[in-house]
Amino acid sequence: MDLRLDRRGTLWGLLAVALTLVLVVLGSSGLTWFDAALIGYLFGTLFAIFGVAYRYTVWLQRPPTARLNKRGWELLWKPGARTRNLTALPGLIVSKLFIQDFIFKRSKLRWLAHQLIFWGCILAALVTFPLTFGWLHFRSAGPTGEDAARYTMWLADFPTISFDPRGFFGFLVIHALNISAVLVLAGVFLFLGRRLRDPAALAVERSSDLLPLAGLFAVSVTGMALTVSNMFLEGRFYAFLTTTHALTVILGLMYIPFGKLFHIFQRPANLGVAYYKREGAEGAQALCASCGQPWAAQMQVDDLKQVLPQVGFDYSTADGGNYQDNCPRCRRRMVALAQSSGVGGFG
Repeated sequence: MDLRLDRRGTLWGLLAVALTLVLVVLGSSGLTWFDAALIGYLFGTLFAIFGVAYRYTVWLQRPPTARLNKRGWELLWKPGARTRNLTALPGLIVSKLFIQDFIFKRSKLRWLAHQLIFWGCILAALVTFPLTFGWLHFRSAGPTGEDAARYTMWLADFPTISFDPRGFFGFLVIHALNISAVLVLAGVFLFLGRRLRDPAALAVERSSDLLPLAGLFAVSVTGMALTVSNMFLEGRFYAFLTTTHALTVILGLMYIPFGKLFHIFQRPANLGVAYYKREGAEGAQALCASCGQPWAAQMQVDDLKQVLPQVGFDYSTADGGNYQDNCPRCRRRMVALAQSSGVGGFG
């Protein structure tokens, strides 16, 4: 077993970390607005960035992924279809990445749980990372009068909007992370309910399947506990809760490159799959070598015949043919005939 780090993955990981640090320095006006109390979150984020960049680079080098990635870009920029492909791209991004309609077709409950966790995490990321990097900070809108009771949201050195923290919009801004935690917790409970009641889910349940849900639960609960301590307990246990919350967040960030949450970064490849399926449906169809009937896209069959030997499955035959040239029905027939021949016939 080769335990050496992949050179290309390591290089891209280090470049991603270096670029992030440059953006932190520039976005925080030379660290002027960087909060040193958030240094732990920054290190956790940098570790996650390196891990995601490393694993994504290695993942793209795998034969099946490399083939799909290459085909996706080829089909996107295919001469004669570029305008149609680029026009369809925004709709695919909305349906495949944001709405996730492919999950809705499987189960409305799973779709709702995914949506709650997805948008909860998106909202949390839009708040947490700019604050951690020093890109976002708040100042008093003015020294005296009504302005003194208002806050201005600054993006680096550029003021954006002013708001009254006692108003509805101010409530949404101040409690944005609590709102995201409520969304995530609702999704977590829906997933847990399904996993505890659904026989199909229980049959394939693994201990690692619950780890992402446990992490999301811990981050959300400890984050909301900080608000409870501040608003209702006069700050009691705040130091302990701050440390606990920071630990859960940092561990969660470090887990992302290695666990199921990494599929967040794999999901955009689904856009290439959409172009691949459309091209397969509209392009030449492969004819079965046994029955002569069309059964799959010729492009997909050709890709399989190239990729499978690279991962240890060579279905080439002695006469120069390939097992992959047969449709599923004929393959089952061939297997049945081979098995019957091995036991002396059907009788």
